[in-house]
Amino acid sequence: MTGHPSALTGVDTHAHIFRQDLPMVPNRRYSPDYDAPVERYLEHLDRHGLSHGVLIQPSFLGTDNSFMLDALRRYPQRLRAVAVVDAEVSENQLDELAEAGVVGIRLNLIGKSLANYSGPAWTALFERLALRGWQVEIQRGIEDVASIVPAILACGVHVVIDHFGLPTGGIDTGKPSHQAFLELLSDERVWLKLSAAYRSQSDLAQAAQVLAQVREASGGIGRFLWGSDWPNTQFEDQTDYDRQVAFIEALLPDADERAQVLTDNPAKLFGFGVNR
Repeated sequence: MTGHPSALTGVDTHAHIFRQDLPMVPNRRYSPDYDAPVERYLEHLDRHGLSHGVLIQPSFLGTDNSFMLDALRRYPQRLRAVAVVDAEVSENQLDELAEAGVVGIRLNLIGKSLANYSGPAWTALFERLALRGWQVEIQRGIEDVASIVPAILACGVHVVIDHFGLPTGGIDTGKPSHQAFLELLSDERVWLKLSAAYRSQSDLAQAAQVLAQVREASGGIGRFLWGSDWPNTQFEDQTDYDRQVAFIEALLPDADERAQVLTDNPAKLFGFGVNR
C-alpha cells in the first residue's frame, strides 16, 4: 500500500473512523458495536483506486477529535478531515486541528433543536474559520437547510451540505422550504455531497431525479462531491463500500462527469495536491 500517492485518482469525501471503546457523548443517537479503523478504510480506497479520503468526525464522539487526528498524523498525504468543535474553540485548538489536516467543521443537526447560528457566538467562529479558508459542513433534513445556511455563508465560509440535503421522499418544488434549498445551490460557495442516498430512503431512480433537480439549480456539477459514508452507520446491513461505489457509477454513468465529481471538485475544495 502506498503511503504517498502523488497522483490524484479520486477522493472519498465522507467517511468515519472510530473504536467502540472510545468515550462517547451522552444522549447520542447511536453507539457502534464494532471498530472502524483507518487501515480498513484505506484498504477500501486502495481497492477502488481512490487516492485520497476525508474523515468526518462522528457525532457520537462529540468534540473529542483525537482518534481522528491520530489517523491524520499517520497518513498526512492521503487524508484530510472535518472536525466537531464548540463555538468557543480557541485559536490554539484550531491551529492544532489545521496542522493535522483538518479543513472544516461539521454541524450534525439531526435530531437536535437548532442553535442560533446567526448569533454572536457562532458567527464569530464562522468568521474565524473563513480566515483559515475552512468549510462548514451541515447535516440536516431539507426542510431546515435553507433557514440555517444563509447566515453561515454571510460569514464568508464555504458550506457543504451532506447527503443530497436529506430529501426524504424527493424534492418537491411546490414546498417553499424545498424551493429555498434549490435556490441556495446557485451560490458558488455552496457544495453538495452526492452521498448516502439510503439515509433519505432513496433508490437509484429517486436519486437520479434529485440529481437532475440539484444539477439544474446549481448550474452544473462543478460543486458536487462524492462520499461513501463508510462504514454506513445504522445501515450496515443494507449497504457497504462496494455498493456505494457502484451507486455513484450508476448515478453518474458518464466517465468525465464522474471524474469531475470524484477528482476535480474535491481537489479544489479540499486543497488536495497542495503540499502542506
